[in-house]
Amino acid sequence: MTQPSVILATASYDHTIRFWEAKSGRCYRTIQYPDSQVNRLEINPDKRFLAAAGNPHIRLFDVNSNSAQPVRSYDSHTNNVMAVGFQCDGNWMYSGSEDGTVRIWDLRAPGCQREYESRAAVNTVVLHPNQTELISGDQNGNIRVWDLTANSCSCELVPEVDTAVRSLTVMWDGSLVVAANNRGTCYVWRLLRGSQTMTNFEPLHKLQAHDGYILKCLLSPEFCEPHRYLATASSDHTVKIWNVDGFTLEKTLIGHQRWVWDCVFSVDGAYLITASSDTTARLWSMSTGEDIRVYQGHHKATVCCALHDGAEPSSA
Repeated sequence: MTQPSVILATASYDHTIRFWEAKSGRCYRTIQYPDSQVNRLEINPDKRFLAAAGNPHIRLFDVNSNSAQPVRSYDSHTNNVMAVGFQCDGNWMYSGSEDGTVRIWDLRAPGCQREYESRAAVNTVVLHPNQTELISGDQNGNIRVWDLTANSCSCELVPEVDTAVRSLTVMWDGSLVVAANNRGTCYVWRLLRGSQTMTNFEPLHKLQAHDGYILKCLLSPEFCEPHRYLATASSDHTVKIWNVDGFTLEKTLIGHQRWVWDCVFSVDGAYLITASSDTTARLWSMSTGEDIRVYQGHHKATVCCALHDGAEPSSA
């Protein structure tokens, strides 16, 4: 099976994962996922594997095979896995779960290598671009920085007491972090490097982005420069695109009929893929704000999407 240069996958409450031809909108592979719903999808850096975060496991599927069976299963969590991602070289994977833990998995070894206790259901985890700190957000409204070198929690903050942190995103150069919550608010901090490795948060902006929940917030990638955008996907059926310079509203993406659960930028920031409860995923042009492709095939809510259209990391 020849590998497409663009890997686009979606998962739905219909217990399937689908792979799509991004340009044509054709679904070319469907994986049945009967064990649970899939909460999050992530493609590893060399485009070989797709991680599916379920309840309570994480399954790794081979992107280049037609096999419906996972290559590997990671089973230490005891509740819904809400976050999953890869270190930049693809050597290890991180996850966060409603069981209250953040975990690290060495992909070259069996089992879970590290576990951090958040003491509340973890909704979101991101890896700082320095590759040595994980930032988690939980149901009680706590944001914690986990220093992987010191193997401890180096920083803790609560932007709004008892308001769940739904989504976190870090700028590609490590300069900003944004937390989105259940009240439609985004908190923006500048990240300052401390004298140690600890990251210090300096409040920069509070953005009332939506009246409903924000289900996902995402900062634009490096190759989008000099433009810097923040995308916020909401239960109000829209995705809003904000200019990070001043946090002014650039565009509102209107087309989904129900909650928008997830979004992902193309590598150059020219396009955005979204996933919605209306069963579809959509491809949007960032320049026009129009949807240029609708991915139809799921029978229930489409709750997560993953895209990898960039170059694979050089082996040098």
